[in-house]
Amino acid sequence: MAQQSIVTKNRIVDPEMIRNIGIIAHIDAGKTTTTERILFYTGRSYKIGDIDAGTTQMDWMDQEKERGITIVSAATTTFWREVRVNIIDTPGHVDFTAEVERSLRVLDGAVMVFDAEEGVQSQSETVWRQADKYNVPRICFINKMDKVGANFDGTLKEILERLGARPIPMVYPIGEESTFKGVVDILNEKSYVWGKDPTGVEYDTEEVPEDLKETVAKLREKIIEAACESDDVLLEKYLAGQKLEVAEIMAGIRKATIAYKIVPIYCGTSLRNKGVQPVLDAVIDYLPSPKDLGEIKGIDPKTGEEMVRKLSQEEPLAALAFKIQLDPHVGKLTYARIYSGVLQSGSYLYNVTKKNRERIGRIMIMHANQREEVDQAFAGEIVGLIGPKNTGTGDTLADESKPIELEQITFPDPVISLAIEPKTMSDQEKLSYTLQRLAEEDPTFAVKIDHETGQTIISGMGELHLEILVDRMKREMGMNVNVGKPQVAYRETISQSVEAEGKYIKQSGGRGQYGHCFVRLEPLGRGEGFEFVNAIKGAAIPKEFIPSIEKGVKEAMEKGVLLGYPLVDMKVTLYDGSYHDVDSSDLAFKIAGSMALQEGSKKASLELLEPIMKLEVTVPEDYMGTIIGDLSSRRGKIQGTDKRGHSTVIRAFAPLSELSGYVTTVRSLTEGRGIPYMEPSHYEEVPRGLVQKMIADRV
Repeated sequence: MAQQSIVTKNRIVDPEMIRNIGIIAHIDAGKTTTTERILFYTGRSYKIGDIDAGTTQMDWMDQEKERGITIVSAATTTFWREVRVNIIDTPGHVDFTAEVERSLRVLDGAVMVFDAEEGVQSQSETVWRQADKYNVPRICFINKMDKVGANFDGTLKEILERLGARPIPMVYPIGEESTFKGVVDILNEKSYVWGKDPTGVEYDTEEVPEDLKETVAKLREKIIEAACESDDVLLEKYLAGQKLEVAEIMAGIRKATIAYKIVPIYCGTSLRNKGVQPVLDAVIDYLPSPKDLGEIKGIDPKTGEEMVRKLSQEEPLAALAFKIQLDPHVGKLTYARIYSGVLQSGSYLYNVTKKNRERIGRIMIMHANQREEVDQAFAGEIVGLIGPKNTGTGDTLADESKPIELEQITFPDPVISLAIEPKTMSDQEKLSYTLQRLAEEDPTFAVKIDHETGQTIISGMGELHLEILVDRMKREMGMNVNVGKPQVAYRETISQSVEAEGKYIKQSGGRGQYGHCFVRLEPLGRGEGFEFVNAIKGAAIPKEFIPSIEKGVKEAMEKGVLLGYPLVDMKVTLYDGSYHDVDSSDLAFKIAGSMALQEGSKKASLELLEPIMKLEVTVPEDYMGTIIGDLSSRRGKIQGTDKRGHSTVIRAFAPLSELSGYVTTVRSLTEGRGIPYMEPSHYEEVPRGLVQKMIADRV
């Protein structure tokens, strides 16, 4: 099977002939394996990639091959039935949730993969909600139908109950577990049976097995009903008793899928090469093209009013940079989704977010870490750009004469941090450069300097996230570092409303310093962040000093008051103050703002907040009591248990500070049979007794 060039295979510019899709799922559901099969069946790769052998196309980083997990989302382009399919294979591990978030922001559709035995798992719910947030239509692939405990109907029920979706099976499995051999195409009433060809390229088309005819007839009726509900013309024909053609039903299903009224369901086993081709057909038949989505909303950067731009080549150019990758061969590579217009290499674009011009040196069409160069790119395409120097994740690139700012991508805050230092002082500058490059790539990776200790603190989404980043520093950038123990990212907040005064007066013989302000501090709801309100009436403080007070307040919040952790979830209202005609300055008011914030916080009943993790531990029933007891000793709150096949799933919330090395603990308590999964959920107050102990330990 020849591996085709992406570019020479008819450079498609018709948006109807493009699909931008993502493969999303819980960790270990089989996303990368499914993507590898898609690349093989579409002729994009010579041989089937294998995760265990480290030969996958999409997991190309050394760390991915060694650990058998996806860390960065990889983009590729392939063809099926003459339609160009841009695929992004996303990570399943929650530590790399930013990769899923930014991919879904620019995709038109998604294939959600489930493990037929495990059903809907925790991260399945998380990525499903992320897809809901961006209104991404999706189809589902129930994978691993050959696995012991595989349950097609049970997974359907969970999709309905846990995800609140309306699943419509388009295929039905022939056999389960070791007897699984193919699927029935319900709409066309045909069976596809795999077995004669180990690669799964060839399969037999047969009649529907006798024992499934009744089930298939009922499910076909459900497909027709779903199609008619989204199309009045079809509904009239159906009610009048007229026969509906398969093409008409498919058009109705497509309409309902794009409107996200239904979710078409497929099944198979990617590892055994069965059932993947019908999923590819479904991507073409039911998921939207850029043209189906019609338009995108944005903001006019000059007026702040909402703008609508049609997704066509005739419109002015608008693109969203959704990922930055530092490539050893070409330098900084910016992944962008082009929503409208035509982009030429060598042209200049306006970065609406950063308000600067960027030159587009070269345009690349991507296949994992390989690339092919093109002269121009069109509306609907996902491409790699070489040239932009200051463009970051979520920035809008547009025609300078007709700018539009597209909705940015939001990311969760880091929950864990650690201190890092170079092994030699001469490497200090190299460390700063290395960390800056990694932070450019990863929006959930934060770097700050602790000015009291002089230490560099890096923060991320979990221990694995930071471990991978430190590993990349060593391998890709030759940076050897000493690493401290992971520390939990606590936060501070207030629980009462108070008023406070900040007054900074300094006389030094010549011109002095004078800044004076009154602020009101009020607690906000958890996760609401920070709000600054200027309520000065008259000219108590000149307008030019207000931003300095806000800056002082923000800097004091960053340093914290109780234990030095950042202050969050509060509203600060500046309502009065005074100034001096000669001595007042920006610096004086900044210090006054900082003093007022610190003074007020001390009186406002400070609370310490800690990140709480959502836990799901899958264990054999014999170990359930042991794991629940261990969780209780870690201040865990058990939410409930579910039976899944021969295992029990324990659902709980527990503080991150109590979960250091938890994966190892679960494995040792269950003789290696327990599978823990955790993801950041929310922040909660630390019990007062523990706070007092932490304060005492600091002294």
